Formats: sequence, C-alpha cells, structure tokens
Amino acid sequence: MIDVRVPVGTTPATAASAAPAHVEVPIPQYSARKILAVWASAALPMGALAWIAAPVLAGITGGPSALPRALFVMITLGLAWQFVLTVILVYREQRTLRWSVIREVLWLRAPRSPKTGHRGGRMWLAVPLLMVLFVAAAKIPALPHPAIRDAGVFLASPAGHALLHGSWGWFALIAILSIFNTVLGEELLFRGLLLPRMNRAFGRRDWLANALLFTGYHLQEPWVMSYVLPLGLILAYPSKRYRSSLIGIAVHSSQTVLILAIALALVLK
Repeated sequence: MIDVRVPVGTTPATAASAAPAHVEVPIPQYSARKILAVWASAALPMGALAWIAAPVLAGITGGPSALPRALFVMITLGLAWQFVLTVILVYREQRTLRWSVIREVLWLRAPRSPKTGHRGGRMWLAVPLLMVLFVAAAKIPALPHPAIRDAGVFLASPAGHALLHGSWGWFALIAILSIFNTVLGEELLFRGLLLPRMNRAFGRRDWLANALLFTGYHLQEPWVMSYVLPLGLILAYPSKRYRSSLIGIAVHSSQTVLILAIALALVLK
C-alpha cells in the first residue's frame, strides 16, 4: 500500500514541491465506491454516445455510411471526455497541473525494476514482448455483433474505402480518436489514474481488478470483451509491476500504429 499521509497544513501539491526530487509524490488511495464512480463516469457516457447519440446523429445527417460516421464522431468525443475527466480529478487531488506532479501521480515515468529500483534501461525490453502478446490476444474471436458497428469490418469494406479515399478530414478524426484511445484517454485513465489508486481497495490484486474494470468499460462495443480481458491483463500487470503507465501506453499504441497505417493507405489509395 502506498503511504498517503501528508503533514497537517499542507496539500499534496505543496508537499510535492517541498519534497526532494527523488521522493515520489504521495498518491491518495480510492475507496471501491470512488473507483466504481470513476469507472461509471467513463463507461456510461461511452455506452450512451454509441447506442443513443450515434443513431440520432446518423438519422440527422443521413447519407452513405451514416452510422459508422456518427460512431467515429461520438466515440472520439467519449474518449476525449476521459482525458478531461482525468485532468479534473488530478487537479482536484493535487491542486496543480505541473508536469513534475502529473508525471508522478499518473505514473508517466520510465519503468522501475521491482528488485533494484532502477528506472529505464533494460526495463524497456519488456515492451516488445508485451506487444507480441497483445497482438496475439487481439486475435481471440469477438462475440457475435452487428458488422455495421465494427470499425475494423467497416474500414475493410467498400463503404469504408469510399469514405476515406482522399479524405484527410476523416483521417484526422481517426488519428485523434486513436491518440485519445491509447495515449490520452483509456490508458491515462485506467493505468495512469485508477491503477495507482486501487491498492487500498483491492490489495495485491489491484491490477486484476483494473483489467476487469477495463473489460466492463467497453459498453460501446461489448462484443470485444472476449479478448479485451486478456488485453487488459497484459496492460495492467506490467504497468503495476514496473510502476509505469508508459508501459501500457506503449503496448496499447501498437494498435494505434496499425489503425493509422490502414487509414492512411485507404486515404492514399
């Protein structure tokens, strides 16, 4: 458990500024109720945007591929909201958004050896192996679902080709969606904000609880839960072991690179 005691009369931000550079900023621990509240603040809007707002927008805009276009827009908004939510919660907790504080409280630092405490260096060698495991787990079949709501199926279809052909605007939207998905949205919230604050509520299995929450969060596309659970375990355990959300960001971003490569190829085709 992380020691969260702060001297009387100081805030987490002032304690951080007064502490020596080698001392980690204290990270308050969340109760199970607060963890679930943060989870709901991310998951419920995503579900509502995908299943309520997107069909409404599709009905208003009409035209070819109306629902997939609306889903791209709404999912981007939902992921951007997760970034805003993380910023709000960190500011309320630390009373500052200084990078020196954010880096510590969101674990945005090089992986640390659990044995020696050394950061970086050979610790990064875990990332390529985790990427291989991530790609392998992503090949687990999804549950039955409507193809029109599957971004991968849509991008591989003639309709997806027609939407992206020569369209830098849609490519830019997909790029923004992808960045918020793996860097500024899901990973920052689940591995950066929640995971470091789940130890008091879940003990040594906090990483497992984190992976389960990450799986259940996918209300916008529940059919992916069949393979998101192993993906979540691959992201959560090393992030906890090495005290670095950059591990999860790096591994998850392999998905972003693939999506952007496919989208760019369709734009240029």
